[in-house]
Amino acid sequence: MHSFHRPGNHRRSATTTFFDRQELHQLLSLYSQHVAAGEWRDYAIDHRDGRAIFSVFRHTLDSPAFSITKRQVKNGREGAYEVHDGRQRVKRSTSLAEALSIFRQPLRVVS
Repeated sequence: MHSFHRPGNHRRSATTTFFDRQELHQLLSLYSQHVAAGEWRDYAIDHRDGRAIFSVFRHTLDSPAFSITKRQVKNGREGAYEVHDGRQRVKRSTSLAEALSIFRQPLRVVS
């Protein structure tokens, strides 16, 4: 598993954002489906600047294929979830399930 830990940065600010248990379950379920399909090989979780980031990798030494970001909840409003393909944002939602819907495979006719 990748780690984005920076040496000497041991303090956590009061604005640190985390994925909760339900969110981690959704993320790891998606990850395991893509691992079983041979598409993804590794993942990393990072916390910085009021964001929690779940990144997936096709190959261990590559840049993330996709990153799912949870932004800090402010003023009682719902948090925002974003999915990035490299540097490009491909989906944004107030619901993690909706943000992850972009990974659903289209239905195919099987004969």
